[in-house]
Amino acid sequence: MTRPQDPIRFRPGRRACLGGLAALLALGAPVPALARAPALTFDELYAAYGVLGLEFSDKVKLLTGKTVSIRGFMAPPLKAEAQFFVLSEIPMALCPFCLSDADWPDNIVVVYLDRRQTFTQPNQMIEVTGRLERGSWNDPETGFVSQLRLREACYATV
Repeated sequence: MTRPQDPIRFRPGRRACLGGLAALLALGAPVPALARAPALTFDELYAAYGVLGLEFSDKVKLLTGKTVSIRGFMAPPLKAEAQFFVLSEIPMALCPFCLSDADWPDNIVVVYLDRRQTFTQPNQMIEVTGRLERGSWNDPETGFVSQLRLREACYATV
């Protein structure tokens, strides 16, 4: 009676994986991309402006609660030690202060950082990644009213 052979186990080391990846790149073979957060643009945030104000787009409704990325400009923070800022479609000299839903512009998103980061210049484009929230919310600390927010966010210059 013959004993079945043990299957050969191949566990490539880190060098073998990197070497294989380099060989694939050299041959021009497609390499799977790392998973990225779905991207949003300011043009995709709202579907219409109706009698009740701005109406969220289907894409925003679909991505609510999920991690997304969006590019824009950092409005000057309310205070230097703040852990949040306003992301705007265009560079802004001043941060817009919203007192009600009616004041909410259609080209900003409030960003709540997962950790403190050094703020950038208002004319420097950044990409922010965070969990999308929608709907009216009043920040109890600042009184700032927002319609769209990114929570647990971080950013990098582009």
